Amino acid sequence: MIIDSHQHFWKYNPVKHSWINEQMSVIRRDFLPSDLKPVYVKNGVDGCVAVQADQTLAETDFLLEHAHNNAFVKGVVGWVDLRSADVDKDLEKYAKDKHLKGYRHIVQEEADHNFMLRPDFLRGISKLEQYGAVYDILIFPHQLGATLELVKKFPNQKFVIDHIAKPYIKDGFYDGWATMMKEVAKHENVFCKISGMITEADFKSWTPEQIHPYMLLALEAFGPERCMYGSDWPVCLVAGTYTQVMELTTNFISSLSTTEQAAIMGLNAVEFYGLE
Repeated sequence: MIIDSHQHFWKYNPVKHSWINEQMSVIRRDFLPSDLKPVYVKNGVDGCVAVQADQTLAETDFLLEHAHNNAFVKGVVGWVDLRSADVDKDLEKYAKDKHLKGYRHIVQEEADHNFMLRPDFLRGISKLEQYGAVYDILIFPHQLGATLELVKKFPNQKFVIDHIAKPYIKDGFYDGWATMMKEVAKHENVFCKISGMITEADFKSWTPEQIHPYMLLALEAFGPERCMYGSDWPVCLVAGTYTQVMELTTNFISSLSTTEQAAIMGLNAVEFYGLE
């Protein structure tokens, strides 16, 4: 079973999606389940986890609606304001929907390096376990220090690092990122998505060989039992095709046992997110 642990849907809005810059103009349009389903059929993908790209409750509802109407959308990582004094109300409401698996905040856009360690945010994170919700960590490498402190504070909370923490592959920066990823990986409540890598490299000239050292570090640090495949569709289309993204991972892990390959390509996502 192949599960894509990370993809997005949106109805394109120039204001809401202002992060889609000129270089990324190919994705300045709507991307909906009807666009993704044929891609999955072609590539033999059985299902996916839809992840928020906008920080509103309307976004969470939008993704859940698609999950209710499309059997291949197995789970949703939505957004609630974890800093809100009323966060329990939202968490309780969404916990009633079996498709809602966890939450994410776009921490990479926060200017405060220690955003995740602020008392109001920590209070929100502390609530997730009781609702059976996981948390996706979206950061840049300079935020790995705060990430380490966060995951230490909540040893029973399930976390996953999105896009191997977005290392600066294009610039060849590796050592600082690698050191911190190894430290975070020592905490067994943390998983890692092998995703979002070709868009951290040069859009036009990336090669698998350029990305392999970063994949190897993630695989060695977290082990095959805590890594999961993700495409980051449709963002990945800026730098390649869905097939190229999938083959980047399948070719890289081809020397692993069939059990380990099956774990990375789907079973770990099923376990982590509690997918049916």
